[in-house]
Amino acid sequence: MTGFPIVGIGASAGGLAAFEAFFSGMPADTDPGMAFVLVQHLAPNHKSILSDLVRRYTRMQVFEVKDGVTVQPNCAYIIPPNRDMAFLNGTLQLLEPSEPRGHRLPIDFFFRTLARDQRERAICIVLSGTGSDGTLGVRAIKGEGGMAMAQTPDSTEFDGMPRSAIATGLVDYQLPPAEMPAQLIAYAAHAFGHRARPATAAAPKTDSALNKIFFLLHAQVGHDFSQYKPSTIHRRIERRMAVHQIDVMDEYVRYLQQTPTEVGALFRDLLIGVTNFFRDPAAFLALEKQAIPKLFDGKSAGATVRVWSAGCSTGEEAYSIAILLQEHMDAIKQSYTAQVFATDIDSRAIAIARAGIYPASIATDISPERLARFFTAESDGSTYRIHKGIRNMLIFSEQDVIKDPPFSKIDLISCRNLLIYMGAELQKKLIPLFHYTMNPDGMLFLGTSETVGEFSDWFFTLDNKSRLYQRNHDFHGAQRAAMGRFLPPMKAVDAALTTRKTAQPVKLSLRELTEQAILKQVALSGALVNGLGDILYLYGRTGMYLEPAQGDAEINNILKMAREGLRRDLATALHKASRTKELVHCPGLHVKTNGHFTTVNLTVRPLAAGAAETPESPLYLVIMEEALVAGSPNGPPVDHEPAQQTTLPVIAGADGPDHSTGLSASTDDVGFDRLAAYATIAALNDELRANKEYLQAANEELETSNEELKSSNEEMQSVNEELQSTNEELETSKEEMQSVNEELATVNAELQTKVVDLSRASNDMNNLLAGTDIGTIFVDHKLCILRFTPTATRIINLIPSDVGRSVAHTVSNLVGYDRLVADAQGVLNTLVPKAVDVQTMEGVWYTMRILPYRTLDNVIEGAVITFVDITEIVQTREVLRKANVMLRLAVVVRDAHDAITVQDLDGRILAWNPGAVRMYGWSEAEALAMNIRDRIPQELQEKALTKVQQLSHAEILEPYRTRRLTKDGAVVEVFVTSTALMNEAGHMYAIATTERGAHYEQPG
Repeated sequence: MTGFPIVGIGASAGGLAAFEAFFSGMPADTDPGMAFVLVQHLAPNHKSILSDLVRRYTRMQVFEVKDGVTVQPNCAYIIPPNRDMAFLNGTLQLLEPSEPRGHRLPIDFFFRTLARDQRERAICIVLSGTGSDGTLGVRAIKGEGGMAMAQTPDSTEFDGMPRSAIATGLVDYQLPPAEMPAQLIAYAAHAFGHRARPATAAAPKTDSALNKIFFLLHAQVGHDFSQYKPSTIHRRIERRMAVHQIDVMDEYVRYLQQTPTEVGALFRDLLIGVTNFFRDPAAFLALEKQAIPKLFDGKSAGATVRVWSAGCSTGEEAYSIAILLQEHMDAIKQSYTAQVFATDIDSRAIAIARAGIYPASIATDISPERLARFFTAESDGSTYRIHKGIRNMLIFSEQDVIKDPPFSKIDLISCRNLLIYMGAELQKKLIPLFHYTMNPDGMLFLGTSETVGEFSDWFFTLDNKSRLYQRNHDFHGAQRAAMGRFLPPMKAVDAALTTRKTAQPVKLSLRELTEQAILKQVALSGALVNGLGDILYLYGRTGMYLEPAQGDAEINNILKMAREGLRRDLATALHKASRTKELVHCPGLHVKTNGHFTTVNLTVRPLAAGAAETPESPLYLVIMEEALVAGSPNGPPVDHEPAQQTTLPVIAGADGPDHSTGLSASTDDVGFDRLAAYATIAALNDELRANKEYLQAANEELETSNEELKSSNEEMQSVNEELQSTNEELETSKEEMQSVNEELATVNAELQTKVVDLSRASNDMNNLLAGTDIGTIFVDHKLCILRFTPTATRIINLIPSDVGRSVAHTVSNLVGYDRLVADAQGVLNTLVPKAVDVQTMEGVWYTMRILPYRTLDNVIEGAVITFVDITEIVQTREVLRKANVMLRLAVVVRDAHDAITVQDLDGRILAWNPGAVRMYGWSEAEALAMNIRDRIPQELQEKALTKVQQLSHAEILEPYRTRRLTKDGAVVEVFVTSTALMNEAGHMYAIATTERGAHYEQPG
């Protein structure tokens, strides 16, 4: 990357004047500190004068580009004729054009390479020109963090290129060319002149300003950018600050607060997606060959293939996937229903995608075959429209993938170049979400710079280079991890249930009371661990045997926490138990606790595998108990020396020796006491026997109760498992319902948009038909009326209730025409249009045309009958006919030797032919200003009036002899033939005379 900005300037028709104005505005005494590369549409065989023109208006060096030239600052470089040009590693590379003349887009080609090479140091300017070249280049440069300018359309000779660039909404400045240099230099000074900013001391303040910006964005547009990658956020914010020449972020926060439109502009800058049709051709080729066929495997004809394009931007990649689906269905010659849900949070991008109209420059990304098959060029040639069949596959919707419910049962998810802008925490949420929304064998299509990261166990890799993955539906816990994004964790639910249960007093059984009492008396400490010694659960007071270890406390390991004297034997016992799967007992271990040693018995017991086995199995129970020492309160009794047996003396008598018996009195007492003791012992034995029998019976009852409780416990466990399963199913159903609801909302929004478009189109059509004043009747195959315009009611008596009736049952106002039904049926049968002129009873003439009604799919669904008013045309035609007759008559009159005149009923001369000029001497102009009385002698005027009255009763009078005056006062004898001129009503309106001379009579 160069250390200075590179400015690419593109122009076409009218570009010379724009270049002249641009460089005229450059400062005359300072260098701009950047390089300028000029790209213009040039004739391939005509030498360009652009280099000479630019040299007149700039102090910079100007070069016509040679292949491989290294770009230097304060220089201008001009593209040569018949070459494409690319920017690579600071050099300009010339290439042979790959497209024929008229299809080349050199500006887009250069702008794209400039964006890839220079990133945020790339600047593009679009000047005067026709077409849309430069539009895709503007998207590419803005996507890499660069800056874009465009000439104001009203200052251009041809505004096609600037308008197309401005329509993207990505242009930062719209200026006349002469004002661009000053703004450009100011932008570069702010964007690239303050790179070494000390950020360490101002970090807390910057974080505070960032949080405020995030709050303003969330408040206005409803989206949270706080978890996006900080580098991306900082770069885009700094670029917006450079656009407005703001140095401190706190000042930019105040500018955002005062200028809500700037919040929207920053939002659009954060969302700029560099996208185009079949972006990364190698990746789309892998998608076409490896993934698309798998989507249809196992699906019966007519089944639905569902695709989700998340972050679709302006829709190019979503349409590309739809094209691949259509091509595959055509290749296997089977019909399926393909649905592509395309979502994005940018409403402007979604509007562009919905319209399906793209600049002509997309031809560089699409093969000619696909362009001809799936696109239609608009009439002006500047745009292409996607075919209706492909458009109907897609449903576009505004959706925030971070917070809105996802779609469900998806076969393919395309999320390309969206994750790279998100932080690690967001990525950890989205990948499990994608896994959950897919069908068992669903596919994931990521951008070339994205991976599934730590979730590699959740997906199989189909093509690592193209980032194609297939769902691993056997991975344990994936569904719950994804569902946890929207649903509360089960622990919280369990805790709530536990709290609710413990709020009420619980009655314990005798068995539970006994077991709890015994457990309190037995001083056992234990831990549940896995084969590595990681502690999963602790019981009792284990502090005498375990202590926290240094380091990461996320996972506690019992081997690291064991106290001195316990660790070695514990490790050996755990290893032996994991190897033999048998109980291991280690008695008499001396463990150092609190400065002295304690004798400890250690037991490691493997847990039997069963229904409670978890993914961490096998598990082991480590039991530690203090060994009992003799003499202790809880220990065994201390052994003493056996006591000497005492013999009783012989009892002689009560007070002394009894000589008669030889027994003393004390001896009798001892025997008596011994007998009493024997009796007591026997009684105690009987009582003990009875107690034993009672205890045995109680024990048997206890065992029976224990079995019953055990059975009840098993039933309760079974019910609990069923409830837990039902709960999981309900959670899954809830998530699916949310997804279905989202789909319905998406479809509803799409349908609402279509309804609005159809309503607008219907209103436009109604106003168009009413405004043309053309009577129009639409009929179906059976000649039943579907619709008619108000003008049609003047010709055929129609009312709104006639819709649905046959046109044969209506009454027309046409005179002499009754073949409407037959002619309409004939047009439907032959598809040959018919036209005929008809007249209404009011005398109005119409041209009636009957044409087939064709749909966009070229299907005949009826006929259209139109009536165009031609009354004026008919009248004009009649006037022309009469004029032609009069013209022919005029020729005859002009060439006649007799004097022919026309006069009205008041005697004013209306016509005067050359014969009259010769006979009487007055010119035509003089005669037209005269009255017939001026030519009749005074004594004959009354007789002439009588002749006029006679003529009113007959169209022609027999020739009669009379006299007329000439211009010089002479009186001539003439033979006059008078003819009455009649109008359409049969009334005389003028008199035509033919006068032939006899002799001249000199004045007396």
